[in-house]
Amino acid sequence: MQHDLDDANVAEVETSFSLSDDFLAEVHAAIAAEQAEEVRALIAPLAAPDQAELFDRLSVDDRQWLAEMLADADAFDSEVLPELSPEAVEDVVEVLGAEKTAEVLSELETDDAIHIIEDLSLSDQQEILEGLPTDFRQEVEEGLTYPDESAGRLMRKHLVAIPLHWSVGDTIDFLRAEDELPDNFYVIYIVGGDGKPLGRLLLGTLLQHKRDVAIADIMNPETFSVSAVMDQEEVAFMFRKYALVEAPVIDEAGLLVGTITVDDVVDVMQEEQEEDYLRAGGVSAPDFQSRLIDSARARFSWLLINLFTAVAAASVIGLFEATLEKIVMLAAMMPMVASMGGNTGTQAVTVAVRAIAVKYLTDHNRWAYIRKELLIGLINGTALGILMGAGVYAYFHDALMALVMVLAAVLTMGFAGLFGALIPIMLHRRGVDPAIASSIFLTTVTDCVGFFSFLGLATVLLIGM
Repeated sequence: MQHDLDDANVAEVETSFSLSDDFLAEVHAAIAAEQAEEVRALIAPLAAPDQAELFDRLSVDDRQWLAEMLADADAFDSEVLPELSPEAVEDVVEVLGAEKTAEVLSELETDDAIHIIEDLSLSDQQEILEGLPTDFRQEVEEGLTYPDESAGRLMRKHLVAIPLHWSVGDTIDFLRAEDELPDNFYVIYIVGGDGKPLGRLLLGTLLQHKRDVAIADIMNPETFSVSAVMDQEEVAFMFRKYALVEAPVIDEAGLLVGTITVDDVVDVMQEEQEEDYLRAGGVSAPDFQSRLIDSARARFSWLLINLFTAVAAASVIGLFEATLEKIVMLAAMMPMVASMGGNTGTQAVTVAVRAIAVKYLTDHNRWAYIRKELLIGLINGTALGILMGAGVYAYFHDALMALVMVLAAVLTMGFAGLFGALIPIMLHRRGVDPAIASSIFLTTVTDCVGFFSFLGLATVLLIGM
């Protein structure tokens, strides 16, 4: 069968997973006119993630009006809450109130409920918890006892577990008769009499065998269990490495206490990637949607640190004030050297942070990586230095000044490659997230080394002679 799509159809397919500007404009107009029925009609066909996208893209006032209107009409979809940004969750919960929020959360899986509650204030948490059904509340409170960003916060308690002595037929009969199966599950866990997982069985594998086949003969004895206190980044790494769709969570005694599914891990991967990317720039994940004063306050601390590092670089320039006074044209060329060093270091840092995150960079190969980045910096520094030196000679007709440019580029880019590799490794070994702090230290090193090498060489070769 041939599948042909014209340009219009292709464009429609490519944009069909995001709300169109025309649709958003229509919703904005209906909200502005407070036409509740029209708004409900517009968003009724939307899936929960699309409704969440709509909430996130509205202003605070419009968002709260929409949440209140849907709640009053008993039309608020509980599945929307887990999909919202933290800022939108706060705004929506404020409007819904503790009682309505508890009612909405009780319709979710425990992991989703925990995801919502954990970011709220302690007072709001307590009010909402008091409104939850007793059994559900106990599960949520137990989840909240685990460390932030741990497997215990991701797991849901609702899972499917069977004894080792069952057959395929016993398992199928159980699944058909059981009224309280999870809404979505991919794996059946086999447990011993002590409650510890002994193996795992994919639903597809179960359905491929006859009823009289023993579960023990077709189960996978590798459970891929994760500790409830394991960091969520480690969980995501394991899912990615072994291509898992679901994994059991065990407590300190090795007992099966929950399960983590791939949909939650995908969210973790995205959150961690966004968090590292934004932290590298000195901003937080919710900065785009934060209030003006909150964004300014969050960024100020990084800018303050950068101020002190800039003073260090300026101090290096101050050491060579006499050189700059004698050869003013050097001031015009300094930024070129510092810029090339900064870019070289940034490339090395980016590679190192990524390699650390995916566990490619280890104690076994770190020195080989550091040596590689040093050599890359020296090679590129030589090549670019020759190009810049040729340009300087063509413009100023000064061979010594051209030589200063060549040597400064080699030294600066070599040191930038070296420290661009070293800084993330040293920070990681000290338990500091290299994605957060590497850029500040790197900027200081590359600026100081770049200015010192350039002006130092100029002093020796141009002034000294």
